[in-house]
Amino acid sequence: MKPWPRTMLWRTFLLVAVLMLLSVLAWFAIYRAYDREPHARQLAQLMESVVNLTRSALISAHPDKRHALLLELSDREGIHIYPVEENEAIAPLPDRPTLQLVAEQLRQELGPQTRLTLERNGEKAVFVSFHIDEEDEYWVALPRERIERAVRWQWMGWGLAALLLSLAGAYLIMFRITRPLKALSSAAMEIGRGRTPPPVEESGPSEIATLAYAFNQMTTDLARLDHDRALILAGISHDLRTPLTRLRMSIELSGADEKTRESMVIDIEEMDQTIGQFLDFAHAASGEALQETDLADLLKDLAAQYTRRGLPIETDLAVLPCLQVRPQGLRRAVANLIDNALRYAGEELPVLLVLKQVKHEILIEVCDRGSGIPAQEVERLKLPFTRFDTARSNVSGAGLGLAIVDRIARSHGGKLSLLARDGGGLVAQVSLPVATSSPNR
Repeated sequence: MKPWPRTMLWRTFLLVAVLMLLSVLAWFAIYRAYDREPHARQLAQLMESVVNLTRSALISAHPDKRHALLLELSDREGIHIYPVEENEAIAPLPDRPTLQLVAEQLRQELGPQTRLTLERNGEKAVFVSFHIDEEDEYWVALPRERIERAVRWQWMGWGLAALLLSLAGAYLIMFRITRPLKALSSAAMEIGRGRTPPPVEESGPSEIATLAYAFNQMTTDLARLDHDRALILAGISHDLRTPLTRLRMSIELSGADEKTRESMVIDIEEMDQTIGQFLDFAHAASGEALQETDLADLLKDLAAQYTRRGLPIETDLAVLPCLQVRPQGLRRAVANLIDNALRYAGEELPVLLVLKQVKHEILIEVCDRGSGIPAQEVERLKLPFTRFDTARSNVSGAGLGLAIVDRIARSHGGKLSLLARDGGGLVAQVSLPVATSSPNR
């Protein structure tokens, strides 16, 4: 499983969060770079003032009162004065840009012999050297808090609050964009299944609202075209079947020989079957409500019809939960597959009808021992009015048999697959998502 989210909402949210965090870090780095020199100058001036005042006080004070002065400086200001000793342990100044700038500034103001360190003889403080006479050198020790900035937790809290508010705003913005897009995606999937979804809400930014309006207009146009097509095909069916009935009656009453009459009747029945396929294709994905259906019972009843006609049908039907399906449409789809199998595989070997569940799919399979279909022709044969004379298109019909099955399968959120069967033959497989199943039988 990939850690990177797949939805546009969370991808954009995480991208905005990373960019904002990098922006905060960049501004912090810029602030420190531009604040370093003023801060170093301020610290150097503070230390310079302390050193100058301390030196002046020691020079001006009476020798008998210098000890009391040093105690007062230590108690009130936390400043200690130490004479420089031989062999004293002085730690090198840390390689920090601010401290290096402070040391350079002190040498410029107090003299090149001025030294700065943060540790002397194990004591940690800010030590600055100075001279009273040319021979007498002293250390002024200041608390390290004088040069180290305390972390302002309240400022960090405000910064974190601003970051969280910005992220919340980014989430709300992306949510308002992705919510209508998700609704459009769901509606498009409904159209792909052959259904007419309710109109999506035309709200949000103007671009999203315009897209929703165009999508609703397209859905309305598609529904009208589908209705008009069904109406036209129904009219054609009525107008054609009436003269076909008259032709059949005329043939029966004609004086033609029996062989000629049978040939003409077969042609009329084929024309009637083709008209029926047109109507089935027009109504394959609409016109029937979903019903809770036991697929095993439906397929068992369908197989019994073929058995009563003396056709070789074997079944392997698993007991599964009921499904919300269009039973007549699904029955028509499986019947088309069985008819194809019997027509092109012959009636010598039985056709196997299978119902089973594999992971999150329920599979209906019609298996035969015919010549099969080349893999490169499978997708083409699912298209309307397509035939493949050496395999399994409806040669005597209009080439709509597999197209009808494919459309019915997609209207249930499934698909039609044409697979090679082990040992030779074809497996026509209709897969339905388990999500459509109902827990009650």
